[in-house]
Amino acid sequence: MDMSDKMALSRRGFLTSACCLAAAPLMTKMTLAAVPGDKRLITIILRGAMDGLHLVQPYGDPAFRLLRPNLAAAPGKEMIDLDGFYGLNAEAGSLLPLWRRGELAFVQSVSTPYRDARSHFDGQDMLESGGTDVGQEKTGWLNRALSAIPSAGSRRAIDINSSAELLLGGANEVDVWSPRADLTMKADEMRFFDRLYRNDPPFARAMAEATMTDLSADALYGDEKRGAGAEDVARLAAGMLMQDYRIASFSITGWDTHAGQRRAFKAPASDLATAILTIRKTLSSAVWRETVILAMTEFGRTARENGSGGTDHGTGGMALIAGGDINGGKVIGQWPGLAESQLLNGRDLMPTGDVRELAAAMLYRQFGISPGNLSNTVFPGIGFDRSSIYLRAL
Repeated sequence: MDMSDKMALSRRGFLTSACCLAAAPLMTKMTLAAVPGDKRLITIILRGAMDGLHLVQPYGDPAFRLLRPNLAAAPGKEMIDLDGFYGLNAEAGSLLPLWRRGELAFVQSVSTPYRDARSHFDGQDMLESGGTDVGQEKTGWLNRALSAIPSAGSRRAIDINSSAELLLGGANEVDVWSPRADLTMKADEMRFFDRLYRNDPPFARAMAEATMTDLSADALYGDEKRGAGAEDVARLAAGMLMQDYRIASFSITGWDTHAGQRRAFKAPASDLATAILTIRKTLSSAVWRETVILAMTEFGRTARENGSGGTDHGTGGMALIAGGDINGGKVIGQWPGLAESQLLNGRDLMPTGDVRELAAAMLYRQFGISPGNLSNTVFPGIGFDRSSIYLRAL
């Protein structure tokens, strides 16, 4: 197809084919459901057990450097001091402006009720189902939350992943969009159509939908495309929130750092920072003020580094909250300490909070789900008193 052939394409012909492409978009599976209101929530699952002690290092605890003589970093090139006790890993240093504006907070020492077995599959099952035991809940807490949101309307939720997530799985009616990775255009063709339709909004929108980046797992998380993939997914999620969607969910992988953690941590930490900053950049200021991002992982990692320069599966971990109207710029949660007597089973960071209580607080904050529904339907068995602590802190 030469340039003269491209020029012969009619506007009507392009719109027809573009809309057909948009019906089977170049993206991973997406789950849609009804959600009302103007508040937005984005959940990010950090798959692989993100080491919160490496992302935000408690360098002020004297036991930290004893447990991690090779992984601990002094404030400076590899770590940015936050408050005299915690320091941010420099690989996520681009998040510092959000922290300084109070639009970012970290929640230390949280976990699900999962203990001891240390299976990624089971840990993620509990994180996404919101239950107290593996296999107890067959649906996702975010799907159950859809039924509990007052004044149900015509707004939608979207799950952007290479496979269906349990988090948004359940009885609420959903539409699924599957990937079509065989529909591609060359770079020069993309540039031509971009120039041709950039001043025609309806066609430009159709072009954007029809040529959406392939969001397969390989495209998103292959080492050579990692940064671009995180940006693509985040831009897509934010773009959907600028339209009719009010809830979006996606995952970032690569956190299982058993060996060579200093090197292995760089890519997913950069992904996370890129995703959050892309969402902030893509959303308008007004929408950003209505948005909360909740990033969480299935469990933490061992307090001690191992002999391979990494860490193994642990218990207590970290969650991240970002948004335009939060009271951030701080690390919240009760710090348990890292002395031998303060560790769980002598090896793990002791959990002092339940990540489900944090998620419940964000659902209450964003969508007004009642404490009764949160404790009985969305997260059976939790107490809302701990959620209230997070609400007051944020």
